Amino acid sequence: MKKLKLGMLGAAVLGFTATTALADDYPERPINMVIPYGAGGATDISARTIAEPLGNAVGKPLIMANVTGAGGATGSVAVQNAKGDGYTMLFARVGSHSVNPAMKATLPYTLDDFRFVTVYEINPVACAVRVDSGIDSMEDLVAKVNEGGVSYSSSGVGSLLHLAAVMVLKEFGVENPLEKATHIPQKGGGAAATAVLNGTAAFLCTNSSAIASFISNGQLKPILVTTAEPVAGFDAPTAADLGKPALHQLVGWTGIAGPDDLPDEVAKKWGAWMATATQDEKFRSTMEARGSIIELMNPEDANVFIQGQYNTFRKLVDELGMRIEG
Repeated sequence: MKKLKLGMLGAAVLGFTATTALADDYPERPINMVIPYGAGGATDISARTIAEPLGNAVGKPLIMANVTGAGGATGSVAVQNAKGDGYTMLFARVGSHSVNPAMKATLPYTLDDFRFVTVYEINPVACAVRVDSGIDSMEDLVAKVNEGGVSYSSSGVGSLLHLAAVMVLKEFGVENPLEKATHIPQKGGGAAATAVLNGTAAFLCTNSSAIASFISNGQLKPILVTTAEPVAGFDAPTAADLGKPALHQLVGWTGIAGPDDLPDEVAKKWGAWMATATQDEKFRSTMEARGSIIELMNPEDANVFIQGQYNTFRKLVDELGMRIEG
């Protein structure tokens, strides 16, 4: 028995030594960065904007890859199943790691399957229509929805955009919003905005960063932002202005995550790299111009925040009857 215990102790020491050596040498090669949504959406914009300063901080190339499908689940599963060595990391998003777990009973992962290094960006949700739609306010939109025949786009079934549109209509008094408005899912946030531009859908409610450029060039018109305070570049009433404070909970966020067995020392390196990257002046100014709030959270705060978001959305999903069981 004594020899067995010594053997087990030796194996543990060797395992710890190997992990420490891995962390000391990490990274020795390029790192795969999975973006679980399509080009042009809020996640893609955030990831590609921070890619240069983050790559400089890491000191190795970052291979950015859009691994899309299932409302962010496909890319998330790719990281969940990856080796926990820090060479496959995820741009986690509110849709993939708050809304999806809240809405989908058969989701192939849980929050516990990931180690969240940080949340670094928060952005409000804005509802927008095409400029020539004849819809100038939430009152106009609600009236048209109640008349019937109005559709909205999203980045997929179970995405933040899907839930946001229904939640907003519910808060503005639309009864049975799942029946009154038609959901038209798209392959990402960029495609969802394009659907409104080309008339496929009448409106969308999405992260401010995803439609800031469409608003600044006059293609889309914002009719609501979910914040208490105005959002720069969005000439629209806030949820506070319209007496809908419950909508303040409706925000987007972006973070960095790895598989659940990501070593402590690797996670610490990511914390230091993100602290450097998020201070980059060009990154901050670019994202803030899109309405984003750059706020770097430590792992503990990030996990509390993400769990709180999940609880909020799960409650809303249950109230709206949107839980997807199949």
